[in-house]
Amino acid sequence: MEYDEGKVALCGANSYEQKYYFNQQFSGLPESIKQELQIMCVLYTEDVGGVLVLEFDQDGTLEFKVTAEESDYLFDEIGSVLKIKQYRREKRELLESLEMYYRVFYLGEELESGDIDK
Repeated sequence: MEYDEGKVALCGANSYEQKYYFNQQFSGLPESIKQELQIMCVLYTEDVGGVLVLEFDQDGTLEFKVTAEESDYLFDEIGSVLKIKQYRREKRELLESLEMYYRVFYLGEELESGDIDK
């Protein structure tokens, strides 16, 4: 799933449809990482509501894209910001590894010797 802005979705969850999406373009990721992503996205939408999509921008940075329906008065905007900060802190190693994976395998960047130690 690629957007016209050059962004590529990795995965996402939708609290309105109660669905989880994983881009099969990344099916080569280990099963444990796929499961961790699913748990992270689904728990986010259970706690906060709305729709969460993890997507790579054209530089390979993994972004959290959050949307909510205007009529969704239960969507917790403050909770959303706090939950994303929590994920960025607690899942830093996972998120950085996913960014490196994307840069190497999809953008064709070379690994630098210092990157392997991370």
